[in-house]
Amino acid sequence: MTIMFQSSTFIKRRRFLKSIGMASSALFLNPLLGWTTETQEDKVKRIVAKTIGIDTHNHMDLPFDMNEFKNKNYELAAELQDSGLTAIGMTFCVDRPQLTKEGEAFDRFILELDEMDDLLHANNISRALSYGDIKKARKENKQVVIQSVEGAHFTEGKIERIKIAYDLGLRQLGLMHDGQSTPPIGDIYTDKPQYGGLTQLGIDIIKECNRIGILLDLAHCNNDAINKAIEVSSKPMVISHTGLNTRLGKNERLAKMMFPRLISPEQARLFAKAGGVIGVWTHLADTPLEFAENVKAMVGTIGVDHVCIGTDTTMAPSADNNNRFQNKTNQSWKGEKIGFYYTVVDALLQSGFSESDINKIGGGNFFRVFENATNV
Repeated sequence: MTIMFQSSTFIKRRRFLKSIGMASSALFLNPLLGWTTETQEDKVKRIVAKTIGIDTHNHMDLPFDMNEFKNKNYELAAELQDSGLTAIGMTFCVDRPQLTKEGEAFDRFILELDEMDDLLHANNISRALSYGDIKKARKENKQVVIQSVEGAHFTEGKIERIKIAYDLGLRQLGLMHDGQSTPPIGDIYTDKPQYGGLTQLGIDIIKECNRIGILLDLAHCNNDAINKAIEVSSKPMVISHTGLNTRLGKNERLAKMMFPRLISPEQARLFAKAGGVIGVWTHLADTPLEFAENVKAMVGTIGVDHVCIGTDTTMAPSADNNNRFQNKTNQSWKGEKIGFYYTVVDALLQSGFSESDINKIGGGNFFRVFENATNV
């Protein structure tokens, strides 16, 4: 498969990022340079260079057809480098389009991982299997991915498949997604409750993830399912992508559609009290500053130690992408001229966050929970 990296846009952006790296290195070698002359731009560059940034929920849904996949180009390495992030939670789902027959979910799961093996190899990117891998990548100025799947449909009632997924590199499991699995796992927040939160299968999946070292992601779970998971899990968990249901933005139509997927302040506090971390997505924010204000509202609700970033966007759609759900991460807002994480750090600074806060929100909080979950 041929991956095309050298578009004129990427060349210009790389020159900009090279200047960022040089400026950051100079500040590290001589910190006195930053005491009196540091501009906002310099500060953003320095913070990005110091932190280990991650988008905890970034979609890379690939076609369920290997021949179709081989004819596509995914510039993941270039986009990830441009973003300023060290890592993404590289996520896919198997329940779109709707599953129709037994074994289909598992077949799709294995196919997606095979395709991602090829994509990562072509982009010279590896999967991080532990927090140690993340720290090593940051030290070497490399980018990595944490392999994630949205929905445990692939288990199809067979708990032993969790270990198979682990051996294939999965380290983050979204318990549920839009479509119910067969057999059911639990109550999805956009569906009518009918399972009392979690079925026995859902409980067993959580226990198995705890046992072997996979971080659980409770996005798409309703309140009863979240609370049951808190009772069952021996490890802290994440809700990788949501927002407060008190922050609806300016688009009434979108707000109405998204409202069932948002979390109440009360539920967010319960989850944080159990050690969880919640990712704020870029939806319902028309500008970087609006996004920063949504982050600030979440921090004000549950504390700065329990918030991360989970965009629910796509770092590198294929060159011929026509999927309306695949919003490009580095173009999350109109007029972005620099990568995603640079833009976010700038907005957070403008909104009054300290460097310490940004370090936690940008990656520190998520990696604390990731290390706890995967260290068994």
